[in-house]
Amino acid sequence: MLCSIYKSSKKDEMYLYIARPEVSENQAETNDPLEVLPEPMRPAFGRATFVMDLELSESRKLARVNVLHVMDSINTKGFFIQVPPEGLIDPNAVAPEGLRGA
Repeated sequence: MLCSIYKSSKKDEMYLYIARPEVSENQAETNDPLEVLPEPMRPAFGRATFVMDLELSESRKLARVNVLHVMDSINTKGFFIQVPPEGLIDPNAVAPEGLRGA
């Protein structure tokens, strides 16, 4: 499956994966990639900036998401949204011994 990846202008590390549209040589690419998103999601994503085209297959590894989930979501919903990773900083974590009460 060939897909196109776009980054969000509103949220760092948020990406939209969509099936790569078929474009003939004499046809300009004028489709809005956000057309595949439900209307309420469009403002939250912001402007879509093209990142790259990518060939997805069961054997391909992606850095932060399972390729099978991406492919299934594109096939069933028409898109996949990769959200920023959570849990990088735990605000409820116990402070190291030397920093308590600082």
